[in-house]
Amino acid sequence: MKTIAIVATGGTIAGTGQAGKTVAYHAGEMNVNEIIKSIPMLKDVADLREYQFMNIDSNEMNPSRWIELANKMNEIVLDEKIDGVVVTHGTDTLDETAYFLTLTLNTSKPVVVTGAMRPATATSADGPYNLYQAVCLAASEDAHHQGVMGLFSNTIYSGRDIQKVNNYKVDAFDQKAFGCLGYMQDQEVYNISRTFKLHTLASRFSKQHLIDLPSVAIAYFYAGASAQLLYDMARNHHGIILTGSGSGNYSQEWLAAINDLSKQGIVFVRASRVNQGIVFDDAVFDPQHYCISANTLSAQKARVLLMLALSQTQDREVIREIFNEY
Repeated sequence: MKTIAIVATGGTIAGTGQAGKTVAYHAGEMNVNEIIKSIPMLKDVADLREYQFMNIDSNEMNPSRWIELANKMNEIVLDEKIDGVVVTHGTDTLDETAYFLTLTLNTSKPVVVTGAMRPATATSADGPYNLYQAVCLAASEDAHHQGVMGLFSNTIYSGRDIQKVNNYKVDAFDQKAFGCLGYMQDQEVYNISRTFKLHTLASRFSKQHLIDLPSVAIAYFYAGASAQLLYDMARNHHGIILTGSGSGNYSQEWLAAINDLSKQGIVFVRASRVNQGIVFDDAVFDPQHYCISANTLSAQKARVLLMLALSQTQDREVIREIFNEY
């Protein structure tokens, strides 16, 4: 039987509230051992090692906690007796954490991130079944070399592309137009695709000893948005993600500010506020070629990658290549 480590960080899966209700609960209150006790069939899947690493609402997750989590997990996977890892996490920022781990974990062992949309005290709580399937996936031979995966509602997603697409329904995750990595039926794993972007062992960041990360902000463009926002952000940040309209677009006022601030050393990445599609280089909205295209990354995931890239280099062309590879 495989040995799976469960690293708990809190979230709705560990939330409590009025018995039976799905609202007005507090995330990150239950210990992971209590959740595991509610899933008796787990004993037939794997030997478990539980690590209550933190117990927070995922809106309290931040770069320093990402680094702590990645360092702890890199330590755990060094144990030859550990065959895989499951991370329980709140859903609101799960996509960011999953991508950070995708880029920084130095292992080929299965790593699965999961959580819940309903608190543990709700009627028909979804957390126990998600956790059960996550452990089954982490114990599967087919899960090796897949990088970090997300598991929700019988569906397997890549850590790079998973995103929360619904703030209300239990089936709250997807990964744009790429399709999922596979499906699960109870404990059975059915893989249908793989990600070809660099991750885990192949990532240039997975062997890097991180202490902190450069500060990167996200600027959201809307009709009439003042470019002063960019100047204000540039005072305290090394890079800025532009969440532009359409294909990562913005006004001429913003373009002038971007050109000015780029000459001062601020690194810009163009993402889109549109959920589907891809952002390419653009000779109209970036004629000086200062901006780096986020490609298919959401703004929040582009921020994760830019922070890591800036921890190694400020060369725009090197960072541009990193965005193409990851």
